[in-house]
Amino acid sequence: MSATQSVPRLVCSLTAALLLTSWTYSVFSAPAPADPYDTRLMDLAPVPATLGGERHGGPFALGDALSLDAVLQPLDPAAVKTVRLDATHKIIEIAPGVHFSAWTFGDQVPGPTIRARVGDRIKFSMTNRSDEPVPAAQITAAPMMHSMDFHAAMVSPQDKYRSIAPGQTIEFEFTLNYPGIFMYHCGTPMILEHIASGMYGALIVEPRAGYPTQVDREYVIVQSEFYLKPDPAQRKVDGAPLYVLDGERLRAAQPNHTVFNGTHNGMVARPLPAKPGERVRLHVLNVGPSKTSSFHVVGTIFDRVWLEGNPDNQLRGAQTVLLGSSNSATVEFMIPEAGSYIMVDHHFANASQGAIGLISSEANFDSKDLEHHNLPASATPSEPDAVAGKLDFESKCLACHSIGGGRKLGPDLAGVTRRRSDAWLTRWLKEPEKMLADDAPANAMLKEYGNLPMPNQNLSDTQIQQYLQYFHWLDAQPTARPAAPAQH
Repeated sequence: MSATQSVPRLVCSLTAALLLTSWTYSVFSAPAPADPYDTRLMDLAPVPATLGGERHGGPFALGDALSLDAVLQPLDPAAVKTVRLDATHKIIEIAPGVHFSAWTFGDQVPGPTIRARVGDRIKFSMTNRSDEPVPAAQITAAPMMHSMDFHAAMVSPQDKYRSIAPGQTIEFEFTLNYPGIFMYHCGTPMILEHIASGMYGALIVEPRAGYPTQVDREYVIVQSEFYLKPDPAQRKVDGAPLYVLDGERLRAAQPNHTVFNGTHNGMVARPLPAKPGERVRLHVLNVGPSKTSSFHVVGTIFDRVWLEGNPDNQLRGAQTVLLGSSNSATVEFMIPEAGSYIMVDHHFANASQGAIGLISSEANFDSKDLEHHNLPASATPSEPDAVAGKLDFESKCLACHSIGGGRKLGPDLAGVTRRRSDAWLTRWLKEPEKMLADDAPANAMLKEYGNLPMPNQNLSDTQIQQYLQYFHWLDAQPTARPAAPAQH
């Protein structure tokens, strides 16, 4: 090769080397994208809390960032959000006829939802107002120490989450550094009892730039457990028995009620509206205090699931989302067509205790088609065993039996205690499969109802007695006349 031929090749090689060097420098020297979780950019030095400020009066909850029910209000644009949630003791109604001596934030269970965004500062204050007079003949629990623990905050618990005495006020501030759905709760020992008594709520923190999707409806679902027993002093509220916290059931993690937004089947009677074609976003928080939730919506699929409510933690096309105590998720889905879409804890033992609700496109939805669980409640007894029997019966049996509404898969049960003895009903509820071997009336009923046997619900002796109490109460009501033929 001649020298004149090698010169162009040398120039090309040098040019390529320079270009490669320039590209390499630009790639490896360019600044990396900002890390939204860089702790150097976070506010980790909040001012100390103050204790003993002026006692609050008037409303128990104040602030433009608060939502008081399942409908999540639009984001307040203020960068500093003033939130007041006072601690109170009050009587709440968990289910018809089930009045519970609760402890609350903002005088409701769950407490109001706080909505904010990353970078916002929360200016929080709380007066312990558990010593204030309340209605219902002063039958709530005695005044006691309470506190506030925000899972969304990065602060010293010894300073911000200290317990305050009745009449005291605490104030503190913190900056929201991470997006998500965060639990807040009372942190005063025994924490288990304070949470189980109703002291919890949700703080929803949007990403700094907002969510990556647009929705038509936005709701908050807080799942929780109640552990109840009739008041040992046999006190009553409006003629119905008062229920108090059952410490033994609580420590054994055996709830009587597992509910959405504080009420047994509350969102069956009052469904959340949504129209066909709309996109719905649910912020779901399981506060426990002890059980796991498997949240599911019948009839649709979660297009997006953001674990802990953070869009960086995304799943697509999920059927359920599993939430331990204090875990959360934001789920989004489409309403494909008109109908009632059942929200349910797919741990069906929890659903049978009241963890069920509806998203409905119909103004007057037809709840008789809710195959999974409850129908509209009947009138409510006042005797505790009858109340327990009513709630359990409505959870397990109303898909197949009506009371005064005519036959379904099984016979109408109105007047059943006038047609059958307690001994027969007890045996039937206890072991229906054995009765079909030798009991003629049971076999006649099986034949009439399409040879579809009643499944054994594995009821305990206590549950069976509660069912009988409920049936006797029903049959004593003026409107509870047998609607089915007398032979059933």
